[in-house]
Order: sequence, then structure tokens, then C-alpha cells
Amino acid sequence: MRQSGRRSVLLGALLLVASLAVGCGDSDDSSGSSKGLEKKTLTVASLPLVDGAALHIAQKQKLFEAEGLKVQIKPVQQSIQALPALAKGDVDLIAGANYVSFLQANEKGTLKLSIVAEGATLTSNMMNVLVKSDSKIKTAKDLEGKKVAVNILNNIQSLTLNAILKANNVDASKVTYVAIPFPQMAAALEKGQVDAVHIVEPFLSDTQKKQGARVAVDGGSEPVTGLPISGYVSTQDFTSKNPKTAAAFQRAIMKAQGIATGDRKRVEEVLPGYARIDSQVASVITLPGYPTTLNTTRMQRVVDLMTTAGLLKQKPDLKSILFQPTA
Repeated sequence: MRQSGRRSVLLGALLLVASLAVGCGDSDDSSGSSKGLEKKTLTVASLPLVDGAALHIAQKQKLFEAEGLKVQIKPVQQSIQALPALAKGDVDLIAGANYVSFLQANEKGTLKLSIVAEGATLTSNMMNVLVKSDSKIKTAKDLEGKKVAVNILNNIQSLTLNAILKANNVDASKVTYVAIPFPQMAAALEKGQVDAVHIVEPFLSDTQKKQGARVAVDGGSEPVTGLPISGYVSTQDFTSKNPKTAAAFQRAIMKAQGIATGDRKRVEEVLPGYARIDSQVASVITLPGYPTTLNTTRMQRVVDLMTTAGLLKQKPDLKSILFQPTA
């Protein structure tokens, strides 16, 4: 009887342990999937720009699901708006994050940056300087003494445009930049609050269509053609604690980047939803480049340009910033 009682107690204890283990596995998203992910559910802040098309393609094509991930997309108007949330861990990644702001935040110690995947590279006529159809501004030289709207001051737009201006013998210091969010630039131009807007797709084509605005400067021309402008960023704390999850997200995004590069129609399909742009405009906009690798040499161009422009005091170690999955 005593032996039977001991067996019953032992069996009960084993069943209790088993039930607790099963219960914990079902209720805790951070426990990972069958693929060994540290975290299954991710919150990604995303801008309404063509840069982040791959995020929405991956969601639509269930590429995240194939990697064992559930991705929740949180819309934001500017990537820097989500920076505090990223630093606190309220969001896991930011899609379409401009490199300038986040490399600066990394240098200041606001966060330890981890770039998980490249998002977009600059192509000709995807981020142009627009003026009214009757404007006297015809060339880059005519921008001297004028007000130009940019999404964020001292950022990727002024950085690239200044490089173009200098290459065309224009005194960039004579251009006054005014911070206006992309969705509000068309109205600011129409009301005459600024002389020109440095605007990106899909707002660029939409403004041209509705206002008849004219291109004064190709914002993707040399010497900045092909320059990386935005990506999918997180923190080193997140990627070090969740390396398998970060790698799974990276794989899904890079597959989606490949789809975006090889099939324009897939980009056009997702733009009306998250970017609020009609299908007709989506079919004619100029798309950025969608890199399918995380390339140190390519990213070094951004660092070098920022350092030359005084936006970085010293060049960061890109090897520690660019997330590379371990075998």
C-alpha cells in the first residue's frame, strides 16, 4: 500500500509538472515557435512610404508566417516618432527608418543601433525637388535664397540634396530648409509657405498629378544615386537577446525585397492599403531600389557622407551595427 501511494504521488507530481510546462508554452509568446524562435510576435512601426513595401509584401505573402512569426504593423508618420518606443522596447523594429537619424542616435547613446535589413536605395526621380508649374525656379542654382521643405531637418534629404547642389556648384548654405511632414508638403507648396518641396514617392507623383507641380532637381542624381536611404532597424539589445527571431525577420524581408525587385505589380498591390495611394498613381510612381542583402560597403557610403557633412563626429563600427545571423 505504501509503495502504491508513493507511485501515485510521483505520478501526480509528474503530471503537474507536465501540465505547467504545456500551459507556459501556450501562453507565452516569447517562448518561440517550433523553429526555436525566442519571440514569435513582433511589433513593427512603419511609415507610409514606398521604402517599406517589402514589409507589407511579406505580410500579404505570409512570409513572416512561414518563418514562425506574427508581425503587428503600427503606422507612424516619421521614423523618429517611433525612436523612443524602440529604445523602450515598446516596438521591436522600425520599417523605413532613415539612417541619418538612427546613426546619430547611436552616436549620442540614445540607443545601440542594429540594422536588421536594408529597405531602400535612392534611384533617379524617386525623391525630387518639386516647384509650382509657374515657378521661376528652373535649375539647382535657382534654389539659392529659397525655402525648401524636407520631412526632417539635418537628415537624409538635406544630406543628399546638399551633395547634389555642391556637385552642381551651388552654395548649399544659401538654401533654407523647413521641416514639413511628407503628407503636408503639397498643401505647403500650394499655399506658398515654401518655394519648393523635397518630396518622396508616393507623395511626389500624387502632388504632380493633383497640382501640376514640376521637377526642378532630380533628388536621386549623382553623386547620390544608389545611396542607401532607409532600412529595418532595431536595437542591439533586441537582436542579441533574440538572434533567431531577428534572423527569421531578416529572411522574410529579404525574400520580400526580392519580390519587390522582380515584380513591380506586387509593390503596386500593397501601396493603396498602407500608403493610401490610388492604384493609378501606384502604377506610375518611381520606385527605389530594394536591396536583398545587408552590404557593408554600400552602407559605408552613408557614413562617409554624414561624416563629411558634419552629421557624425566619428565613423561608427558598422560590423557591430549591421546584424549578421550566426550559423
